[in-house]
Amino acid sequence: MTVLNKFSRTLTQEVTNPAAQAMLYAIGLTEEDMAKPQIGIASTGYEGNPCNIHLNGLSVHVKKGVQENGMVGLIFNTIGVSDGMTNGNDGMSYSLPSRDIIADSIEDVVSAQWYDGVITVVGCDKNMPGAMMAIARLNRPAILVYGGTVKSGHYHGQKLDIVSAFEALGKKFANNISDEDYKGVIQNSIPGQGACGGMYTANTMASSIEAMGMSLPNSSSYPATHEGKKAECVAIGAAMKNLLEKQILPRDIMTRKAFENAMTVVIALGGSTNAVLHYIAIASSAGIQFTLDDIQAISDRTPLLGDLKPSGKYYMEDMMAIGGVPAVMKYLLKVGLLHGGCMTITGKTVAENLEEVMDLDFTTQNMIRPVTDPIKATGHLQILYGNLAEKGAVAKITGKEGERFEGIAKVCEREEEVIEFLSKGEIKPGHVLVIRNEGPKGGPGMPEMLKPTSAVMGAGLGNSVAMITDGRFSGGTHGFVVGHVTPEAFDGGTIALVKDGDKITIDAVDNQLILHVSDEELAARRAAWQPKESPFTRGVLRKYIKNVSSASEGCVTDL
Repeated sequence: MTVLNKFSRTLTQEVTNPAAQAMLYAIGLTEEDMAKPQIGIASTGYEGNPCNIHLNGLSVHVKKGVQENGMVGLIFNTIGVSDGMTNGNDGMSYSLPSRDIIADSIEDVVSAQWYDGVITVVGCDKNMPGAMMAIARLNRPAILVYGGTVKSGHYHGQKLDIVSAFEALGKKFANNISDEDYKGVIQNSIPGQGACGGMYTANTMASSIEAMGMSLPNSSSYPATHEGKKAECVAIGAAMKNLLEKQILPRDIMTRKAFENAMTVVIALGGSTNAVLHYIAIASSAGIQFTLDDIQAISDRTPLLGDLKPSGKYYMEDMMAIGGVPAVMKYLLKVGLLHGGCMTITGKTVAENLEEVMDLDFTTQNMIRPVTDPIKATGHLQILYGNLAEKGAVAKITGKEGERFEGIAKVCEREEEVIEFLSKGEIKPGHVLVIRNEGPKGGPGMPEMLKPTSAVMGAGLGNSVAMITDGRFSGGTHGFVVGHVTPEAFDGGTIALVKDGDKITIDAVDNQLILHVSDEELAARRAAWQPKESPFTRGVLRKYIKNVSSASEGCVTDL
């Protein structure tokens, strides 16, 4: 087997580091092991989150497969932050920064230890893009293993997931749910292991990373507790051995066309707006130019086909019954929407991987629609520009909310004000909620607005109220929403100048975000505007504020 590892190569050439050898013997390696490839197995497992609680156990199965294929598997851990648990509180400021900490820590360990390859075992939202950024930087044989989706919860005959809990809060504000049923929804929304169950950010990223070719077929489709997930983990060893022998590196796989495949699957399945942010960042790590306009071009040619939560009916757990993500990919390839010649971690091309995959049956399932009868003829992810978003914003428009909204601004200086105004009955039909000071610097950390969007939905205002923000939206968000507004308020973007009562147009046909205020009035407001002082003067968030790029550049910290 060909070995990349500089450290292993020097050992076999007897140009030795005695301390390193002694330490390897101390952890139980034998003399025979010294010449074997060393594979770092990076787990984001921890006990505080159902998305990640089982990942350390999966890593043990991955190690078993690695060892059985003549390599040394060495498990190490990196951090995770639960998006669901931090939504709506100050902890959410630490979620997006955790993506880059994950990337940095995996890069740091694998580089310092000179592992021949890396296998990442990941679950919650920021785990996957963080791992992929590290994989792209390292550019040595690598595979991503997704921990799998959670099964749906149930209460009084209704299927539930994490968004059900947030929407119950809105129902409570509107007095549309009893205290008993509110508690019943909260206690039964998430029944166990696995990432949030709809086409939210975790499942969006897992599905599209599989389409990119960086995980094994069906990795994104197996639920966390499915027997196929353990089998996948054991099979990773043979796949890694093949990558090492054939010297297939991540950047051989993560080509421009592979990024297009990934985003095509995101759009076809109705995936999260966060994918825009993350794929721009991953592409940056891979040395590929991939912009908002590139994503718009993919959205223009890709119809929305998947009727999945949050705006649709189905859950990720339902995907296996129709053939999993490979069946969706095979259909997209058949209709000319995927690049079939892209290499994957199996050592085969996308088209070769899909040869034996079952075809989608449009007579027996309604989860995925044919291109002749799409949910929406073009993609739900739309990039908007205008005087309110000079460097772009990302809208999630499935068509069910309409494609144009014109209303009156209701300014919220922080997301907490949405809940406050909602509880007081101050949010009315026709309002455009402008949630500012939530960008990568202003938030800081570009918090997700899942709590306010779900609360508005639960209050019955989802079809009559729109939202725009310089923050992000969760993959669980639905409704007429626009996020990632750049420049952000912290940097003096136009969103900082909006006042209550201003007229705003959100146009997802001509892709415009317009504040109907004269240039003269905006200039006067800008002259009076004062930048906010951040309270963060030390620590992780201070470093993030100083280094993070704008949302339109992926919020990367290593430019």
